[in-house]
Amino acid sequence: VQLQAFGGGLVQAGGSLRLSCAASGRTFSSAVMAWFRQATGKEREFVAAIRWGGGRVYYTDSVKGRFTISRDKTENTVYLQMNSLKPEDTAVYYCAKGLGASTDTADYDYWGQGTQVTVSS
Repeated sequence: VQLQAFGGGLVQAGGSLRLSCAASGRTFSSAVMAWFRQATGKEREFVAAIRWGGGRVYYTDSVKGRFTISRDKTENTVYLQMNSLKPEDTAVYYCAKGLGASTDTADYDYWGQGTQVTVSS
């Protein structure tokens, strides 16, 4: 499985961005796809996840109501729509594939290369 994340950029506070994660290779109906982020000097943290099969979603509290994760099965792509962005959302965003809905990076076995999101105040 290969994951390629893109869609990051520079945006002003209050703005929006949509990240995409294209998956190639073998995928699994029971897989969970997630977005994590890592700000400079901080540990990588969970942002959102979606079950590939049933579509159940999970969010960290700080992004609830602002971010929306979704997937397109025909395109093998996961999206993260980010609205009302804040400077504290600035980070490198990574997509990942795992087998369970977990906030722990150790539970994900495939990772994309990351895409930078910068939110200016």
